[in-house]
Amino acid sequence: MYLADEAWPDLQGELDGTVALVPLGSTEQHGPHLPEATDHLIAEAFARRAADRTGFLCTPTVNIGVSPHHRQFPGTMWVDAPAFRQYVESFTRNLAYHGVRKVVFVNAHGGNVEHLREVGRRLRDAEDAYAVEWMWNDSIPDLVDDAFEHNGPHGGPKETALIQYLHGNLVHDDRLEDAHEGGVESLADLDTVKHGARTFYDAVENSENGVFGDQTDATPEKGEALFEAALDELCQLAEWLDDQPFEALLPPERV
Repeated sequence: MYLADEAWPDLQGELDGTVALVPLGSTEQHGPHLPEATDHLIAEAFARRAADRTGFLCTPTVNIGVSPHHRQFPGTMWVDAPAFRQYVESFTRNLAYHGVRKVVFVNAHGGNVEHLREVGRRLRDAEDAYAVEWMWNDSIPDLVDDAFEHNGPHGGPKETALIQYLHGNLVHDDRLEDAHEGGVESLADLDTVKHGARTFYDAVENSENGVFGDQTDATPEKGEALFEAALDELCQLAEWLDDQPFEALLPPERV
């Protein structure tokens, strides 16, 4: 069920106690070959299809996330981290008002991770809701690593393959070679950690075109295989969460 498609009378009795799948991504550069919508398109696809498969609730997508580290590239949009946390916490509390107290943040942007986990902690500590952050590639790390020789953390073959599968018309296949040659194939080639400290803040400090890995290794078939495997993990997570008594998800008593 997609919340925004429904009229309110049809939602009566449908929300209380269900699990909400909230897709979150970003609108930011993903190299010369991928759309700036990459992350939120991926998140929305996972959340929508998981909702279709399980019958749980899918909410509208949060399209803009915490992306200041990509700001040097034209078109990147971002919100400051405190504003992002406050916004996500606020609408999650509003879901709880309607009886939706179990939430999966279906996330596809690394810059959102720590902030979504912090929001989840605040909501749980207040005993208002139980929300967990889920990121597709973290659910199938071995499959991702096995699929590509040079994976790359951003704009690499894993994201390229997913968008080739989900929205192939948005991929500039004629720029895959340029993306590879103008980016950074392996993080091991970088010299940006000094004496145990990470000395960079922005993506452009590491990669002139903003991407990493070998984009030429991506195919729609690999994207479909990875998507289906991660989708299965997401559905299992949502079903597990649905099975848990809400009280069992709250903080333990003081020892």
